Amino acid sequence: MTVPTLPLDTTLIKPGLRLAIGISGGADSVALTRTFTARASELGLVLHLAHLHHGLRAQAADADQQFVADLAQSLHLPFHTHKVDTAAEAAPHHESGKPGESIEEAARRLRYQWFRQLMGQGHFDAVATAHTLDDQAETVLAKFLRGAWTEGLSAIHPVVHFPEGNILRPLLATTRPQIEQYLLQLNQPWREDASNQDPAYTRNRIRHQLLPSLEQWNPKIRQHLANMAQLARDEEDYWQSEINRLAPQLLLTGRPVRGGGRASSTNPSDTAIAIDVTRLAAQPPALQRRLLRHAAAALGASLSFEATDSLHQLASHGRSSQQLALPGPITAERTPRELRLSQTQAKPAPTEQVELPIPGQASAFGWRFHTQSATLLPPALIRNWRPGDRVTLRYSSGPRKLKEVLDRLKVTGSARTQWPVIEWQGHILWMQGTELQLHPDVQITAAKV
Repeated sequence: MTVPTLPLDTTLIKPGLRLAIGISGGADSVALTRTFTARASELGLVLHLAHLHHGLRAQAADADQQFVADLAQSLHLPFHTHKVDTAAEAAPHHESGKPGESIEEAARRLRYQWFRQLMGQGHFDAVATAHTLDDQAETVLAKFLRGAWTEGLSAIHPVVHFPEGNILRPLLATTRPQIEQYLLQLNQPWREDASNQDPAYTRNRIRHQLLPSLEQWNPKIRQHLANMAQLARDEEDYWQSEINRLAPQLLLTGRPVRGGGRASSTNPSDTAIAIDVTRLAAQPPALQRRLLRHAAAALGASLSFEATDSLHQLASHGRSSQQLALPGPITAERTPRELRLSQTQAKPAPTEQVELPIPGQASAFGWRFHTQSATLLPPALIRNWRPGDRVTLRYSSGPRKLKEVLDRLKVTGSARTQWPVIEWQGHILWMQGTELQLHPDVQITAAKV
């Protein structure tokens, strides 16, 4: 009797690949595991299973972890597992006063962070996740409701490239009913996550309320949304090649000087980009918008449709010396011939430095800190972050610039300039908004006051 398998996008697979399957215990990832296991010899794969326990759902999550461990043992596959506290990881972002991550967003970030760490450590070359056509449709709809640009509507990509390795999605053409039918044929059980029914999560409302309602208008809506993602992806590839070709011709650095040419400053804080408004106006509207967003992105700003439209109006109809404040923060200024974008200089942060005894406690920046240590150690320093600071995140494979972490947290303005850290003997042991690797000699707890 032939063992059934699901259709896979095998163009993503190369013989000899050491591939981990990101498995939750749900139907999709269990089906992907069984299909890859059945075809591992044919495809020349070395398989692993990787399961992240998100620290949510208490005993149910423990049971998921045990279920996946048992499945790995029964299939004779190497098994990697780890546990994180997703709720604690997401909470500090809300306490900062900035729009925080949802539990869903924090869980996804931690999951991919862990996958990248394992790939970086050489356990395997790539990770396959079990995103299906239904997931794709839900994601396109969620992006559309949030007002995404075309690149957002491209939704879930078949391959995501990271320096440590690739994330592969070989089931994007497979539907959830196909998944469940396949598992029933195998008599293969799976775990049901009760939180997938919780309407508190946006994706669940889309899955159980909005999409079924839309299917009454068009029974093929899921396939159409998945098709839209592919169209958007191909469109973005084309437009990105056009931007790469045209941006060096239309985007100018430095300031114009009398007699022709441009002068560039050696001061990094003077970074600016200018666009000749006459040449910009000669381009199609779609390309104008993309060039403006590309210029802003080069200065670290991600523009909404409204901000892009305001910038376009300034370029097309603005008066000389008229200015526009944009996120980033950056400033746009109209000159007689150019639209000039420059990074807005933040006001110097008020300096605050407080010694933190080890062991002991101290308060600063609206926080109360407690330290624990087996012995009396030199005090730590609570201070503002500084350019050049580096931190090692709890589940990261190595140190990264603290500035990049703040960019990821979308911390801007005065909150960014006053973001607190705790330094001890040249190392950052704590920073607001995320978890760092634990130090063997010093434990720090923090609470808002």
